[in-house]
Amino acid sequence: MNKLKMHSPDLVDENIKKIEELFPNCITEDRDEQGQVKKSVDFDLLRQELSPHLVEGPAERYTLSWPGKNASILAANAPVAKTLRPCEKESVDFESTKNLYIEGDNLDVLKLLQETYLGKVKMIYIDQPYNTGKDFIYKDNFVEDTESFLKHSLQKDDAGNRLVVNTDTNGRFHSDWLSMMYPRLKLARSLLREDGVIFISIDDHEMHNLKKICDEIFGEENFVVQLAVQLNPRGRHLDKFVAKTHESILIFVKNSMHGNSIYGVEKEGRMVDEYNREDEIGSHRLLGLRNRNQSFNPTTRPKLYYPLYVNPSTGKVSYTKDSTFTDEVWPNAPDGVKTCWTWGKDKVVKENALLIAEKFEAEWRIYRKDYLLGKDGGIAKTLVKSVWTTKEISNDYGRKVIKDLFGSSVMDFPKSTELVGTLIQIGTKANDIIMDFFAGSSTTAHAVINQNAKDGGCRKFIMVQLPEPCDEKSEAFKAGYKNISEIGKERIRRAGKKIKEENPDTAQNLDIGFRVFKLDTSNLKDVYYTPDAVKQDQLQLFAEHIKEDRRPEDLLFQVFLDWGIDLALPISKETIAGKTVFFVDDNVLAACFDRDITEDMIKILAKRKPLRAVFRDDGFGSDSVKINVEQIFKMMSPGTEVKTI
Repeated sequence: MNKLKMHSPDLVDENIKKIEELFPNCITEDRDEQGQVKKSVDFDLLRQELSPHLVEGPAERYTLSWPGKNASILAANAPVAKTLRPCEKESVDFESTKNLYIEGDNLDVLKLLQETYLGKVKMIYIDQPYNTGKDFIYKDNFVEDTESFLKHSLQKDDAGNRLVVNTDTNGRFHSDWLSMMYPRLKLARSLLREDGVIFISIDDHEMHNLKKICDEIFGEENFVVQLAVQLNPRGRHLDKFVAKTHESILIFVKNSMHGNSIYGVEKEGRMVDEYNREDEIGSHRLLGLRNRNQSFNPTTRPKLYYPLYVNPSTGKVSYTKDSTFTDEVWPNAPDGVKTCWTWGKDKVVKENALLIAEKFEAEWRIYRKDYLLGKDGGIAKTLVKSVWTTKEISNDYGRKVIKDLFGSSVMDFPKSTELVGTLIQIGTKANDIIMDFFAGSSTTAHAVINQNAKDGGCRKFIMVQLPEPCDEKSEAFKAGYKNISEIGKERIRRAGKKIKEENPDTAQNLDIGFRVFKLDTSNLKDVYYTPDAVKQDQLQLFAEHIKEDRRPEDLLFQVFLDWGIDLALPISKETIAGKTVFFVDDNVLAACFDRDITEDMIKILAKRKPLRAVFRDDGFGSDSVKINVEQIFKMMSPGTEVKTI
């Protein structure tokens, strides 16, 4: 039941509403004294609307700005004193898998992954909140400076307090949504390879703003297309004026100069039927060499306008004229309009075996052979179209897959594995890394495993998901899942098992595992980061700088993050001189977090010549041992980089 306001009307709000009815373009967003977003009037623009003359105002520029943009840039750049703690019990094949599932706030996680995965991710797919007025968005806490941010990051991460519903009652403000997305996309871009690609699902609510911030972050020249994806063929009957049947997928590449950012898909159906000719090489079709687009002509493409010569006995084609190649052919349309060839002279010489001429009435036409099977033996590829309508990509199919796995609809609107699978086909090759930092029910992980089973690939996934609580009235909660992360992890377990069972001949070596990590505060006590705040009578705090509840494995993976080591590398444990030593990928890193380390132990370890070695700063048996560690390694293993925590 609604409560009475018990106060007089806010006339300012009423006046703003009246102005909005007359001049909607003059309404913008601002923050009040408490930092809350509110509607306001752009008075400079309103003055211009009410004046017959040019009104002097601030310098005009093409830009996208909103209250909180500078703070969101700060949020992307500021450091975070947190770590990822391994959770072996919730993992599958922890020792051998190359896949990662990270539970926690994706802004912090993206920062932690910068050292390790900078420029290594081939494809990112995200299906973030759409700002519909019913979904959650992250309410990030922005602060004034890096030092304050660092202090703030040491606090316990109460994830539930970070999520708010950007409802219709507060105007479903664009600013909050933009401030959430901007720093995350900025960090995501740095993780992409130079030939990387990002796919972002979105509906009409924020499509225009998403395109603008992506233009700013990735560059307008790296925009590829806005895919139209039919997810609800019947249309939404509650829509106003038009029943919407589709959503969009926005595609940006890291660098449009790289030709391998997006690949084609294998041809099928009627496209294959076009290959209706045969020769000693195989099935092929004929494609006209003349460019039918009349905007390409001798004026615009002079180097592509030249004659070719045909051998009238064989139909073969040559760039030069001689006694056998006698009939001259120019790239002119039947009506005499001059166009040009699609190939330059060099390619005509290099790929001459593919050219053939056929005579129609009194004129020769030049074609090139396009074979069904490529040089790698695979079926010829074609570019995907910008409108996708196949039934397997619909939300109904996504729900069916979930229901088949769990026995009930534990997620309301999961994306189809076939939809994400197609993106994986066009965005990756067999050994690439794929990331989804709004992982939800882990559709992306499911699709990666499925695609690997289909083509024998070894793609690796990195899923990131906040443990967002499930509504107590939801099917998921009734099924025993307290948060979204639990659903995502269980889906990967079930999907991997099912895919292996359904593909016994081809999926026996399929990686269906994943290492689980949980975002947490640093393994080091707060005093480590803020020593200036320690008073004289608190100096005993320095005696133990590592938190009591942290295991050696926790310390090991914080070292991974700090040193930029792949979180999926294999790890083994050995005992050397009575001390436990972790060896990462044989000799990439040797780590010992035991106490009372001796010079004899250091000498044995140095003989192994690891690339890196790390110890506790307070782990040495004496000050002299600590002083001599670097000297021992310099003498016995000069290539080893030695550090302490």
